[in-house]
Amino acid sequence: MYIFLTILIVIAAILLTLLVLVQNSKGGGLAAGFASGNQVMGAPRTADFLEKATWTLIAVIVLFSIAAVGFSAGQQEVAGEQSAIVVDEAPAAPVAPAAEAPATDLPAEGE
Repeated sequence: MYIFLTILIVIAAILLTLLVLVQNSKGGGLAAGFASGNQVMGAPRTADFLEKATWTLIAVIVLFSIAAVGFSAGQQEVAGEQSAIVVDEAPAAPVAPAAEAPATDLPAEGE
């Protein structure tokens, strides 16, 4: 779920970037292309839509980020519990030092 939320955050961030680039800081932007104000998607309504979409994407990124942190903390708890269980079930056995093999007097090949 954490990876899914991360992907959604990245998609929302890309959309937010594109949405901000479409807007003009002085009131033009996409809305400047429409001449008359009485059209269905005229200049005032386009600016309102872009502003509402911007704030909505910001809210979505914040909510998904908080949810991702929650899922991340949950996954770390589960991983910690699993590793503790494995350690409890399989204690390390003491290892005896390896004994040295006795030296044998073998005759050399030439003898």
